[in-house]
Amino acid sequence: MKVDFVGCMKLIRILASVFIFCSAFSIAGIAQTSEKPNILLILVDDLGYGDLSSYGSEDIESPRIDELMSQGIRFDQFYSNCTVCSPTRASLMTGRYPDIAGVPGVVRQNAPNSWGYLDPTSLTLPDMLKTGGYDTAMIGKWHLGYESPNIPNDRGFDFFHGFLGDMMDDYYDHRRGGINWMRKNRQEIDPEGHATELFSDWSIDYFESRKDNPKPFFLYLPYNAPHFPIQPPDDWLERTKKKIPKLNEGRAKNVAFVEHMDFHIGRVLDGLEEYGFGDNTVVIFSSDNGGSLRHFQTSGPLRGGKQDHWEGGIRVPTCVVWPGKIRKERVNTIGITMDLYPTLCEIAGVNIGHEIDGQSLLPFLLEGNKGGLNDRELIWVRREGGATGYMGRAYYAIRMGPWKLQQSSPFELMQLFNLEKDPFETAPVDNRQIAADLGARLMLHIQKAGEVPWQKPE
Repeated sequence: MKVDFVGCMKLIRILASVFIFCSAFSIAGIAQTSEKPNILLILVDDLGYGDLSSYGSEDIESPRIDELMSQGIRFDQFYSNCTVCSPTRASLMTGRYPDIAGVPGVVRQNAPNSWGYLDPTSLTLPDMLKTGGYDTAMIGKWHLGYESPNIPNDRGFDFFHGFLGDMMDDYYDHRRGGINWMRKNRQEIDPEGHATELFSDWSIDYFESRKDNPKPFFLYLPYNAPHFPIQPPDDWLERTKKKIPKLNEGRAKNVAFVEHMDFHIGRVLDGLEEYGFGDNTVVIFSSDNGGSLRHFQTSGPLRGGKQDHWEGGIRVPTCVVWPGKIRKERVNTIGITMDLYPTLCEIAGVNIGHEIDGQSLLPFLLEGNKGGLNDRELIWVRREGGATGYMGRAYYAIRMGPWKLQQSSPFELMQLFNLEKDPFETAPVDNRQIAADLGARLMLHIQKAGEVPWQKPE
């Protein structure tokens, strides 16, 4: 008997919606929706740890992001959930490890080289926030599916204006492999303009549309920039070359690209203020993974970059700002992308009645209570293809306290490092007891993740 998979998933989504509505409704003392803060979550793509002036860059000027960093808690040890795009986004949407959410690798339009399928039964962050009275919107890059049931409007977003795909082959043409993945809700669109500017314009339009709406909103704004192709507008590139003539072409393009992105993120933040949302909006800024070294992005003093489990591949610039609620401080406390799910649910007054892997940062953000954040077990995985590359194999890292056991290729042996004594991962440590303990913990995780399918059902 042939099963209607999409129909089954729609039924599961309906039942899940009933469940989370009942869970949220049962919370005693929930605040009125008008008293809840709006939420703006900005996620950039492939931003190197050393590619903001606030994180030590000597050639990039990023005044608007730097200013945002200074207005709340800036993390020096915040991690993405993966060293590439889709898995981190799956963790953000579900609060789970990527392989537990069904996305251990990059979701691609080409099925033979696609390494994830977002679990259709998972309760997403916008699903949860809707039960707390929020309107939910996404503007920008999705990269978690190309068709129902794994497109934004099926996964909790009331409004979607952006790009379903992964990278853009051209920031003005907005295609990937010749296919147009730009959508407004479910309708294909073909807008003109640089994608960074379009996503910023559409965000400001969204703020304007809500100026008389008393309901709180959640706006998820994931940019494609500064993911390659490194494509700043010509005038921005020329200005960079005049300002710093010693830069090579590749680095000059990166400087101009990040500065262009910074300017337009600044416009979005100005839009929050212009339409009266500035004082009652939680703003979060982060990246989905580290910078691509072969595209002249940098990790500052950290070792490695995108695709590596070295710190440069998974440690990302991050801040949380909530005017009047969160102190202004630079911290070394550890956070990870999947923590944003329970953090935002707690801010919204929404109870989580199902299993997740992330831990709410709110007690730390409000009161400085670390609650074991720096001592917990954290795991990373990436599965990748390529007939002459990874060939569908996965590779892993695990951190607990100062200890990190990692490999940056499935063909490498695991190496142990003490990040407190050796933050730049220069000298592996020979401690078989600690390595064996971390290895045993990792194996338990791999067994659990093995229960979760990551390929599209037939």
